[in-house]
Amino acid sequence: MYELGVVHRTVERPDPADVEALRPFGVSTVHEAMGRTGLMRPHIRPVYPGAALIGTAVTVLLQPGDNWMLHVAVEQLKPGDVLVAACTTECEDGFFGELLATSVRSRGGVGLVIDGGCRDVDELREMDFPVFSRAVHAKGTVKATLGSVNVPVVCANALVHPGDVVVADADGVVVVPAGRVAEVAGASRRREDNEEDKRRRLAAGELGLDMYGMREPLAAAGLRYID
Repeated sequence: MYELGVVHRTVERPDPADVEALRPFGVSTVHEAMGRTGLMRPHIRPVYPGAALIGTAVTVLLQPGDNWMLHVAVEQLKPGDVLVAACTTECEDGFFGELLATSVRSRGGVGLVIDGGCRDVDELREMDFPVFSRAVHAKGTVKATLGSVNVPVVCANALVHPGDVVVADADGVVVVPAGRVAEVAGASRRREDNEEDKRRRLAAGELGLDMYGMREPLAAAGLRYID
């Protein structure tokens, strides 16, 4: 599925208002609202506590041990974009650090998700530049082999197209297809409203056993209480 040696300059991004409507919701809520789809594998983790991001994807296909295409991708960033980087094969080298983060931020980019390594964690924390990566690794990379920019990529088992919306927080990373952003934002709002009602009832002492109607199916499954 991969094209090599290409940069697609035209990306169809969703309506910014729809992205903003999705912003209040965390990864777990968005994942559930989208039918429990879109999650990246759990090895993609924030490189410092409290990191979070939401933005439209500029995708990057990297070669192992080579960050050339990250530099190419920076030129394609628009304000509010997130770099989403996959690799042609597994590699945990430190593809990204403080200098690239500085360049990304100068173009309006808001973060990075990479199925590879990242370094300069202390500096990224000080910058409050959110990175979600497969590993933290000081090993450097070269600039020698072409990959591509703005092609569909599979990043940590999630298919990402340029322009898709990426949401990342302490619970992980989820990808929302560009054409579903408004729908998923609405479903996330309804889910949050429903959870607020449940939160109120649980705080008042109501049991999940009763709120979710669990007693009858538990009895039917053979659960017994013994005094």
